[in-house]
Amino acid sequence: MWTRDEALRLGVTGWVRNEADGSVAALIAGPDGAISAMIERLKRGPAGASVSGVETETIRLEKRPADFRITG
Repeated sequence: MWTRDEALRLGVTGWVRNEADGSVAALIAGPDGAISAMIERLKRGPAGASVSGVETETIRLEKRPADFRITG
């Protein structure tokens, strides 16, 4: 929920999901500045979270997602 709320505040679209190994995967799309801000927020995480690292990869999307969803 925190990731979705932050994405909505920044105006980025995409998705987030919890993985079986305890990690979190996300696709973040939007203006470069908003994506950078979202990555910085993900590095800190919500209050009480323990973030051990954030890995990023740039991909080319055929179509930008219309909204931001929690998929799992």
